[in-house]
Amino acid sequence: MELKKNSGLRQNSSFVVVKQLENAVVELVETHENCLHRSSAIQSVGEGYRPGPELTDFKKLLDTEFERVKSSSSSCPQNHPLMHQFHQAVWNVHHAGQTMPGEEQEDIVMTGTGSNIKNLKCPITGKNITDLTEPVCSLDCKHIYDKNAILNFIKSNHGNVKCPESACPKMLQAKRVVCDPLLLFEIDELHTSSIQTARTDVIEDFTET
Repeated sequence: MELKKNSGLRQNSSFVVVKQLENAVVELVETHENCLHRSSAIQSVGEGYRPGPELTDFKKLLDTEFERVKSSSSSCPQNHPLMHQFHQAVWNVHHAGQTMPGEEQEDIVMTGTGSNIKNLKCPITGKNITDLTEPVCSLDCKHIYDKNAILNFIKSNHGNVKCPESACPKMLQAKRVVCDPLLLFEIDELHTSSIQTARTDVIEDFTET
């Protein structure tokens, strides 16, 4: 009886710790998204500002544009790659090697390190994303492109164009195609994983020989 009680207490304690960590990850993701929205707002105001006869309240102008950008965003903390990595890590504690419930394999390319990358090649240039000099991604659909290629693509379509990735319904805006610091980390992680896999294959081939 005492053993079951202690086991229950440990489970409750673990649940509380995991929940606290999850809340911290959500806060981190929301802060990260807000930084991106703020950056987009600054860029938008900078491109569209025209001096008027009265003094401009730049704080109010930026705050208004920030709220507009934020409200138009379809991003959700629970769908963020960092949140998925957290849930995957928790799941792997007791279910390593098993697919997480509700995980859609056809929509997400899972790398060996658990990161989420939705496309492995730029849909315009055809280059592997690990070979891109300036990779960027859409804040709305999270697809990855070569920076110059996607900006020229948007410009040639007068700033109103659907994502070139097959079957993606999202519309693109130049100011919402950005270089996300997390993106660079995940691409580097994917590159490292690919090298390790290649080395393993070489070793296996050599062993067979």
